[in-house]
Amino acid sequence: MAARRVLRAVLVDLSGTLHIEDTAVPGAQEALRRLRDAPVVIRFVTNTTKECKRTLLERLRRLHFDIDEDEIFTSLTAARNLVEQSSVRPMLLVDDSALPDFQGIATDNPNAVLIGLAPEHFNYQTMNKAFRLVLDGAPIIAIHKARYYKRKDGLALGPGPFVTGLEYATDTKATVVGKPERTFFLEALRGTGCSTEESVMIGDDCRDDVGGAQNTGMLGILVKTGKYREGDEAKITPAPYLTCDSFPQAVEHILKNLL
Repeated sequence: MAARRVLRAVLVDLSGTLHIEDTAVPGAQEALRRLRDAPVVIRFVTNTTKECKRTLLERLRRLHFDIDEDEIFTSLTAARNLVEQSSVRPMLLVDDSALPDFQGIATDNPNAVLIGLAPEHFNYQTMNKAFRLVLDGAPIIAIHKARYYKRKDGLALGPGPFVTGLEYATDTKATVVGKPERTFFLEALRGTGCSTEESVMIGDDCRDDVGGAQNTGMLGILVKTGKYREGDEAKITPAPYLTCDSFPQAVEHILKNLL
């Protein structure tokens, strides 16, 4: 376990850590209330691309989580920022429920491919259209490359395999904007006044949540809910700062050992 350090910010993953679809992780709401009483900044960071931020916030509030919209930083937000900075017109290969986060973005005559989790659009015709655009020089912007995620009916493929398929077919590398990219974590902390060395990340994805955060200098806490599978903690180097059963246990550790 890493040496004790002063903690000023806590980054919390959402899907798989606080909730799984429309079911909250047991005790997560109360644990969040306890964490809010501590002298730390809290930010919620998610690679969720299947719904816009507004829909995600509505889901969290239905589950009785006390969260404000400006506390949430999503990979959709990061992707929109990159599209605007690059002045490209993307083919939006995202779920229809995520489209509100790209309102106002020009998509006519696309010259880029933006790809997230889009189960209804991952078919041969649509992927082939994206393939041809990339062959003609369009860059691939991957909202993230997660291998899989947790649904109530079990694990499900994430966008990573589809992004990798496009990369393989076109001999091109995608620009990835979500976790585990260093810039994603730095953007999530922007405006907090907190450094990565003063921050901890709690999540269920050993590589994207914990590994990505630790590569920026944060502590990483892996929880055994959501997509966690036995042995995940051995898949990254260095290993997670801490592996525990759930978000409430992670909060208990923070309150007792890091403040």
